[in-house]
Amino acid sequence: MSTQSKVPPAVRVAGALTALQGLTGLAFAVALVVRSFSAEKSGEVLGEAAYFAVLAGGVLAAGVGLVLGRHWGRTPAIVVQLLLLGVAWYMYGPSDRQLWGSLLGVYAVGTLALLFTNPVRRWALGVDSDEADA
Repeated sequence: MSTQSKVPPAVRVAGALTALQGLTGLAFAVALVVRSFSAEKSGEVLGEAAYFAVLAGGVLAAGVGLVLGRHWGRTPAIVVQLLLLGVAWYMYGPSDRQLWGSLLGVYAVGTLALLFTNPVRRWALGVDSDEADA
């Protein structure tokens, strides 16, 4: 049995959801680059775009890693979801954007739930591969 077939489907779904977050971040970075053409201080806007592009590239890499069944993608994906929960809380409360905060919160909690299911935890710890080797 190959290693790829042992990857739980929840890992790939969580990876796809995380990769979608990375793609959204890259789209935001592109929008900032477009905005920089009309900005008074275009250098600052381009710097912000580069910052978001690097962060979004990391999130995208974690998501692609999970889709490909790589163990290293789980921890960064968990950290991203936890950070997005803080963003969702802020959107829901202080920013008075309850709909967007709720949607983002459900998205992040759903992805976290996928990353903490028993099959995914066993896969991440390598418990199943030890039993198969015996």
